[in-house]
Amino acid sequence: MSIDHTHGPHDPAHPHEAPEPAWKHDGVRVIPGNQLDSNTAQTPGMDRRAAINFARVGAQKLWAGTVTIHADAKTGAHHHGHLESVIYVIRGKARMRWGDHLEFTAEAGPGDFIYVPPYVPHQEINASPTETLECVLCRSDGEAVAVNLDIEPVEKPVTVLWVDPTHPHGGV
Repeated sequence: MSIDHTHGPHDPAHPHEAPEPAWKHDGVRVIPGNQLDSNTAQTPGMDRRAAINFARVGAQKLWAGTVTIHADAKTGAHHHGHLESVIYVIRGKARMRWGDHLEFTAEAGPGDFIYVPPYVPHQEINASPTETLECVLCRSDGEAVAVNLDIEPVEKPVTVLWVDPTHPHGGV
């Protein structure tokens, strides 16, 4: 079976011109890093910029962009509803706290990935008092879900090491 990947009808006035392929404009998109959209939900001490979303590229099932967190800044406790999130640390030191009372903590540095499951109460923190934290953020839907939570965090959270079948004793 042959699938026609062309746009528009063939113009009889130009019989030797082939119709334009649909993939030209509906295929791969490259979003230059200096053209990210800052018209996103913002948090004091943070700068979010969208690269991939419905408005920019027609993405139906994901959102991707960057987040820069100023030195010593942090979010309030929140969750992202049914969305899954992935954070990739480019520069700096990220500290995550999570749990019903933000009782768990872990840190990530350049090259590390952070996964945040749906509905998990969490807080993002720049662990450095002097350096900016730069990350790439991806979410499993284009909608901006952020549910702020009024919870009292524990004073001293428990450090959690990354444990999986390839790291049975934990990794940092």
